Amino acid sequence: MSALELPRVNILGVGVSAINMRTALRTVRIATETRRQGYICVTGVHGIMESRRDIHFGRLLNASLLTTPDGMPTVWLGRWHGYKDMDRVYGPDLMLDVCAMSERLGFTQFLYGGRAGVAEKLQASLQRRFPLLRIVGCYTPPFRPLDGEEEAALTDRIAALRPDILWVGLSTPKQERFMAEFLPKLDVTLMVGVGAAFDILTGEVRDAPRWIKRAGLQWLHRLSQEPFRLWKRYLLNNPRFLWHVSLQLAGLRSYRDLD
Repeated sequence: MSALELPRVNILGVGVSAINMRTALRTVRIATETRRQGYICVTGVHGIMESRRDIHFGRLLNASLLTTPDGMPTVWLGRWHGYKDMDRVYGPDLMLDVCAMSERLGFTQFLYGGRAGVAEKLQASLQRRFPLLRIVGCYTPPFRPLDGEEEAALTDRIAALRPDILWVGLSTPKQERFMAEFLPKLDVTLMVGVGAAFDILTGEVRDAPRWIKRAGLQWLHRLSQEPFRLWKRYLLNNPRFLWHVSLQLAGLRSYRDLD
């Protein structure tokens, strides 16, 4: 097994990488230094349940360089399968740790996503935190798919800048579909879909206290902030996830990898 081939835990057909932050950062460093193109999905219960509704989306997750355990339920399941060192690789934490590493090693960044003005606000925040970090550009896409002219402009801009890492701050599954489609089109080494990290790291959305995260209750904290937008995601997805996982663990149903 090569340094970039890491074991995965089959959770309802999605191969979640059996990693922790240390091994995630090592993978990012090696891939960037060797110019090994790939995309990284930061995936929890929501992403896994989306894959139950859309097999193609599940295949996108399984084709990633890494599909990180973004929520504690995925971590607990990984440890139950014997991966005792598996731990949460949460989008905002991954972004900060990769930026700290990039400041030391000279990797360049590009920010793609967020609402109007958020990417610029995030760039300013990251530059204050990491003064030597090289952020070569940012772009706020429209809420619809890019048209031909916009796609050509983005392709030309990335070709001129050649960032090592392109951070994608869209919602799931939109960001994963974008990365899978555009990775072959853009002159970039890694694309990392971090969802709400753009809003959390700029203070647009409050992050949960550490104890809430470790208890697996961050979904409740998010729901309390955006109940009208997120109630379906959590109040429907979470019980369904528990039901399907119970069937898988009991051996009553087989969830084959979505390859």
